[in-house]
Amino acid sequence: MNSAAHPLTSAELREQYLAFFESKGCQRWPSSSLIPDDPSLLLTSAGMVQFKPWFLQLKQLEQPYIGAVSVQKCVRTTDIDIIGTDGRHLSFFEMLGSFSFGTYFKQEMCEWALEFSLEVLGFDLDRIYFTIFEDDDETLEIWKSIGIPAERIFKLGESDNFWRAGPTGPCGPCSELYYDMGEHIGCGSPDCAPGCDCDRFLEYWNCVYTQFDGQEDGSLVPLPKQNIDTGMGLERTIAILNGYESVFKTDILRSLISISEQLASQVYGSNERFDLSMRIIADHIRSCTFMIGDGVLPSNEGRGYVLRRLLRRAMRHGHLLGIQPPFLSQSVDRIVELMGDAYPEIEENHKLIERVVLAEEERFAQTLRLGQNYLEDRLASLSPGGQLDGKSAFELHDRYGFPIDLTVEIANEAGFDVDRTGFEIHMAEQRRRARSAIKEDAWGSVGGVFTELAAKLGSTQFVGYDLYQSPAVVLAIVIEKDGAAALVNEITDGQAAQVILDTTPFYAEMGGQVGDTGTLSLATTNSAFLVSDTQAFDHLTTHIGSIDGVLRVGDEVVASIDIRRRMRIERNHTGTHLLHHALRQVLGDHVKQAGSLVAPNRLRFDFTHFEQPTPAQLESVEALANELIMADGEVTARTTSLDAARDAGVIALFGEKYTEQVRVLSAGDESHELCGGTHVRHTAQIGLIKIVSEGSVGATLRRIEAVTSYDALEFVKREEQQLHAAAALLKTRPAGLSERIEALQQQLHDLEVASKTERRQALLSVADELMAARLPNTAFTIVVTRFDGLDAEEMRSLWDRLRETLSQDPEYTKAAALIVGGVTKAGSPLLIAAATDAAVEQGFDANLVIKQIAPAIQGGGGGKPTMAQAGGKDRDGLDTALAHARQLLSS
Repeated sequence: MNSAAHPLTSAELREQYLAFFESKGCQRWPSSSLIPDDPSLLLTSAGMVQFKPWFLQLKQLEQPYIGAVSVQKCVRTTDIDIIGTDGRHLSFFEMLGSFSFGTYFKQEMCEWALEFSLEVLGFDLDRIYFTIFEDDDETLEIWKSIGIPAERIFKLGESDNFWRAGPTGPCGPCSELYYDMGEHIGCGSPDCAPGCDCDRFLEYWNCVYTQFDGQEDGSLVPLPKQNIDTGMGLERTIAILNGYESVFKTDILRSLISISEQLASQVYGSNERFDLSMRIIADHIRSCTFMIGDGVLPSNEGRGYVLRRLLRRAMRHGHLLGIQPPFLSQSVDRIVELMGDAYPEIEENHKLIERVVLAEEERFAQTLRLGQNYLEDRLASLSPGGQLDGKSAFELHDRYGFPIDLTVEIANEAGFDVDRTGFEIHMAEQRRRARSAIKEDAWGSVGGVFTELAAKLGSTQFVGYDLYQSPAVVLAIVIEKDGAAALVNEITDGQAAQVILDTTPFYAEMGGQVGDTGTLSLATTNSAFLVSDTQAFDHLTTHIGSIDGVLRVGDEVVASIDIRRRMRIERNHTGTHLLHHALRQVLGDHVKQAGSLVAPNRLRFDFTHFEQPTPAQLESVEALANELIMADGEVTARTTSLDAARDAGVIALFGEKYTEQVRVLSAGDESHELCGGTHVRHTAQIGLIKIVSEGSVGATLRRIEAVTSYDALEFVKREEQQLHAAAALLKTRPAGLSERIEALQQQLHDLEVASKTERRQALLSVADELMAARLPNTAFTIVVTRFDGLDAEEMRSLWDRLRETLSQDPEYTKAAALIVGGVTKAGSPLLIAAATDAAVEQGFDANLVIKQIAPAIQGGGGGKPTMAQAGGKDRDGLDTALAHARQLLSS
C-alpha cells in the first residue's frame, strides 16, 4: 500500500500493470476506440471487445506471445443515475485487462493475480477476499493451493459469478477479487460479505474463465481452447492503494473536482448536495471528452444521444452549483493535460472537443430557457397549492434536461408540489427501454456462416490497388435460405448469392467508398457471375450478385471490375482528400472528416464545423481544391506504423479505428491522410471539382456534396443551360442577367410602393364610414366595423385614421376604441382591437375583447390593453364576432 506522502497515480498504475503482464509473455496492446467494430454494441464497455477475433480463433497472436494485455477506455451508462451517489460507479473508466486465447488458463491467472496484488500493489493479504462460481471446485482448489484460507473464498450463484455471451455460445465461471475497505464503510449487517451492495467490499479484479460452449438444452460443452478474460478497474484499484473510500478521491477525478470547487466557490466535502454535483460533472465531462475524441458527436439517437445526455447532466449540475456557462472547457483542458500522453487521440482532437462542448453548452442554455417557459406554463394552469403531475416533470427531465430537483425547487418557490412518485414511474419505464435498446454485453453477436468461413478460409487477398482484373478460385458460395445464410456448392441461372474468392481486384465497401461492381467469368464456359456490390466481413471479401449459367465451389474464374466506374470512384475519392485539405486551410484545423460517401457519380463529405461557411469561404475552398488538382501532384501510398504516421502529422479521420500498421495516402505535397481506399495516380486526373451544395446535418456537423470529372462538366453544362434559358426569358445576354434582374426588382419595388400609396389614399376616404359605425350611448367613442380586402398593416391604419378624424372634433375627450374585422387579401379572417390610453383608464381592454370574440372565427390571439389581434379559420364567423363585440361594449 502507498503512503499518503506519495499516492500512486493513474499513470503509474497503468505502466505497472502493463509491464507486469509483459514480463509474463503477454503482448502490450493500445486501447481501442470507444466506437466498437461490432455494430450490435453501442460503446466499448470492456477490455475484451477488440480481442473478439482472437477469442473466436479468427486471428492468432504473434509469436512468441502467450496472451495480450491492455488498458482499455470504457463507457457504460445504463446506471447513469447512480453515478456520484456512491464511491464505485463511473460512466467512464479504464479497464486493466489481460487475455489468453487458448494458452495459459486458471492456474497461471490465479497465481499472477495474487502475485500482482501482493508484490506489485502491496495489498494486505488478510483484507483480500475471493468469490467463485458455486460449482467451480477447480478454481476453489487453485486458490487454496496458493495459500488462500477457505474462509475467505465465497461461492456465489450464476447471476454473480458465471459469464455468458448470450443464451448459447461461449461462457464460463468467474472468480472475483475484493478488498475489505473496513467495517466503518460497510452497512453494519452481520451478513455483510463480498457481493453486498454496500461499499465495504470493493471488487477490483474479475477473472472470467471462458471454457464452455452453452447449448440450447442448457448443457455445457467444453471449448476446444479455453480462454482468459480479466478486468481490473483502474480507478477502484487506485482508491484501494491510496486508502480512499471513493474513486472520486483518485488523482484525475479529484483534480477535475477541484475545478468545480474554484468555479463554484465551494469546498468539496462541506455540502453533500454540492459534492454530488461536483462528482457528476467530473465523471461526465471525462466521458464526453473521450467520446468526442473518438468521433462521437451530439445527436438525438444512439451514441450521440448518450453524449448529449452526459453533457447536459454535467451542465445542469453546474447550474445547481451556481456556475455560469460556459464552464466545461477548463475540465477538458485538465483531462487532456493528465491523460493525453496515454491517449493521444484526445490531444490530437483537443480543439475540436472544446468547440463541440462549447456549442452544446450554448445550445443547452437555450433549451433550459424553453424548459423554464414550459414549467411556468404548466404551473400557471394549476390551482393555488396544486401539484405538478409526474408526466410533466418527466417531460421536463427528458426533453428539456431539467433535473427533478430543479423542477421541485422552482415549483416549491411558486407554492406548488411535484408528483415525484409519478415522475419515478416514468423514469423507471425510460430506464427499462434504455436497457433493452443499449447492448453493453461486450461480445454482442457471435457465430454464423461468415464467422465460420473467416476462421476456415483466412483473409481474401486484395490486388485491386494495382490490377483491375485477376484470376481467382471460388472458395465458398453463400445463399439466403429460410431467412438465414447457408453454404452451397453450386448455383444456377438467375440465383442470387455471395461469392468468396481467394484473390480479388474488387474493393469491398469501406471508409465511405462504395464497393466495386463487375463480373466473375468462367474460363471454360460462357457462365458469368454478375457482381452488383462488394462487401467485407472482417477480412473476407464477399461478391454479391447473381449467376448467368452455373458456378461451383472450386471453379477458376477471371474477376474483372467495371473499370470506368472504378475510375470515377477514384477521382471522387482523391477529390474528397483535396476537399478535406482545402476546408482545413480555409475554415481551420478543427475541421475533421466525420463521414463520407464516395460513389461513381458524386461525393458527400461530412465535417465538424460550428457555423455556416460563407459563400466566399466555400468559393475559396473550391478554388484551392482545383488549384491542387491543376498542380498535377503525384498520388502515392505507403505503409507505416500508426505512431510514426501521427508523429509525421498525417491526418487520421475523426472517429475512424486503425490497426498498428496503417496506409498513408499522399495527394501531392499538401494532403496526407490515413486511407485504405483506391485513388487516381495524379491529381490532374480528377479534372475538375465542383461543390453543388452545403448544409447542416447537426449542431456541430456540416455536409458538402460535390462532383468531379465528367459529372462536374455535366453540372456546369446544366448550369449554363439554365443561365441561357433565364437570359432568353428576360430578353438579355447571360452576362447582363444580373443587371436585368436588378432593374426588374427595382421596377417591382416601385410598383409596390405606388400601390401602397394608392391604398393609403383610399383609406383616407373612409372617415365617414368609421364615424357612422360608432356605437350609441357609450361613455366614449367606440367604433365596431368591417373592412374586407386589407392586410393587417392596412387594417391597423384604420385606427390611425379614426384618431386623426376624432382629433378634429372639439368634443373629443381623447378616449376612443376601434374593433375592426375582415377577410384579408390572403383570404383569412382577422380581428383587431385598439384603444387610446384614456380609454384603457376608463376600463377598455383590447386584449380581453379579442379573447372574447375570437372563438367566433375559430381563432385565438391577444396582445396588450391598447392593441390586440387574432387570426382564425372561419371567415363566416366574422359578423358574429363583431356583433358579439357590439353587445359587449354597448353593455
